[in-house]
Amino acid sequence: MSDYEKKLIEKSKNGDIESFEKLIEKYQVVAFNIAYRMLGNKEDASDVTQESLVKVYKSLKSFRGDSNFSTWFYRIVKNNCIDAIRKMKKIKTYSLDKEFETENGNYNFQIADTKYLPDRLYEIKEKKELVQKALNKIPEKYRGVLILRDIQGFTYEEIGKITENPIGTVKSRISRGRSILKEILIKESELFIEN
Repeated sequence: MSDYEKKLIEKSKNGDIESFEKLIEKYQVVAFNIAYRMLGNKEDASDVTQESLVKVYKSLKSFRGDSNFSTWFYRIVKNNCIDAIRKMKKIKTYSLDKEFETENGNYNFQIADTKYLPDRLYEIKEKKELVQKALNKIPEKYRGVLILRDIQGFTYEEIGKITENPIGTVKSRISRGRSILKEILIKESELFIEN
């Protein structure tokens, strides 16, 4: 942790909001990406990221500096994601990607994208959805470390600090998570091809 970051933390602990904004500025994007990958949609990821920022601000006085600020912050994000996932499991949701019924007939939501031809866009969308659905089926303890390693690019040591697990546990969970993800993707691909 740099001296500049330490000064920002101290000023933030004393209620300096401008210092807090500078402190979290470079970590917000990664925090959102972690939340997005764990939760699967932008709205929930944005909500959890905001909740995490509030929690970080309120809990900053308890930050002792034993680990990097980023490690502490990402741990809070990860834990808030796990809490959100548990809450979501209790709530029945409906997808906007599926057809919906009105008095005038059935409709689908459509979003225009001019980057690709429609068939290529559909193929990309299907693959992303397939991977995200597969990620959502993986138990939380494997999903979190997979996202941190394979999507966010953290080292095993950093993941160990964020998850508060030994490196051996992190490596075994990543390996097991990849195996589970692979099995799910193969199974889902076979079902997709059959339909």
